[in-house]
Amino acid sequence: MPYRSVNPATGEVLKNFPEHTDEQMWSALAKADKAFRAWAVRPFSERSKIIGRAAQILLEKKEELARLATLEMGKRIAESRGEVELSASILQYFADKAEVFLAPKKLDSGSGDARLEYSPFGVLLSIQPWNYPYYQLARFVGPHLMSGNVMLLKHAPGVPQCAVAFEQVLREAGVPEGVYTNLFLTNDQAGALIDDPRVKGIALTGSERAGEALASRAGKNLKKSTMELGGSDAFVVLDDADLDHTVEMAILGRFGNNGQTCIGAKRFIVVKSMLDKFLPRFVAAAKKLKLGNPLDETVTLGPLSSDAALQLILKQIQEATSHGAQIALGGRRAGDVGAFLEPTILTNVTSDNPAYKQEFFGPAALVFTAKDEDEAIAIANDSPFGLGGSVYSSNIERAKRVASRMETGMVFINYPDVSLPELPFGGVKRSGYGKELSSLGIEEFVNRKLIFVPNGHS
Repeated sequence: MPYRSVNPATGEVLKNFPEHTDEQMWSALAKADKAFRAWAVRPFSERSKIIGRAAQILLEKKEELARLATLEMGKRIAESRGEVELSASILQYFADKAEVFLAPKKLDSGSGDARLEYSPFGVLLSIQPWNYPYYQLARFVGPHLMSGNVMLLKHAPGVPQCAVAFEQVLREAGVPEGVYTNLFLTNDQAGALIDDPRVKGIALTGSERAGEALASRAGKNLKKSTMELGGSDAFVVLDDADLDHTVEMAILGRFGNNGQTCIGAKRFIVVKSMLDKFLPRFVAAAKKLKLGNPLDETVTLGPLSSDAALQLILKQIQEATSHGAQIALGGRRAGDVGAFLEPTILTNVTSDNPAYKQEFFGPAALVFTAKDEDEAIAIANDSPFGLGGSVYSSNIERAKRVASRMETGMVFINYPDVSLPELPFGGVKRSGYGKELSSLGIEEFVNRKLIFVPNGHS
């Protein structure tokens, strides 16, 4: 797939980028391997100054970077600004906290003096998606550069200008050559890197299919990997939910980022006594969304990232309706120019419908009815995915009990999803494995080495 910037709101080709040659790729790996030896021994204080400076530069260039993300993948400009701000906060968080997280830890042992020390792996390969072109990079770069690793980064082919811009930010901040290298690679080239013994770990955020291929190849090479894959998060509405708030959150959770969020609310599971109250209000609120150019501050729903993404979700909608699903709203392409989909809400999606266990990556919601709380939990868990989910109730303790029974890596109460530097991010089942962010994320690619002095041998 070529690396090409295409404005999804207009279809205009903005810029093309040639893929790196094998020679360039192997040269970059050699430089990274050499750079690791110097970067790993630099004091935390020095690495912190560099990564902290990168956070500052992101904020200084917020408008420029935000506009680039909006042009390349269609994110509304206000959301693009928010993404840059979040990315900066992640870098600053790990610049401030990494030394504390990775300080040697004394272990409780009556048999001797035991402690854990943390040391970086080496060269990491990171493969990242287009839907959050800066945030996805920041949540990998922040912890793992601060831990002393170095990295090669393969970004999504649709956001090459964002990829280059982020690398330039790091370079301007003082990240040495070879410590972070953006590469425009084919999938075959990425596979060849995984096979190389100089690459010590692999991190992917992407599709199930990509996860299967990369996890298999990493496993064959006995290399550590983390996978953040698809999601079809449940949005569980209990019979005591505050409807005004719940509908507002439903719009935010499903149509934020133009519906293209792994952890976005996708399956709306409503207890029967609330359905006739919730569904008409959800439909009415979705009708009010204003489609248009995402650079327009008044627009509330932009395009999908590409025409291919639009065609995929239109195919899913058609397949769902051919198996008995009903369209409560939308379901069609909006206009003739750009990758726009009408806000879409589907109902009557039965368990034998292919849509029942699919991920809809765009502004389309699936609404399910549950007879009670227990059936709502059963429907929520009847999914191949397990990334996140949310529960809506005026009784917080009840909501927490429901959350504890959900088979996901994250559950949010009365809010669709939250990403903060201090909160671990990751899923279970076919949503992947491993954690990002927080103290858990920074430990994914370090050697937790035991150093033990038995009693009587000091």
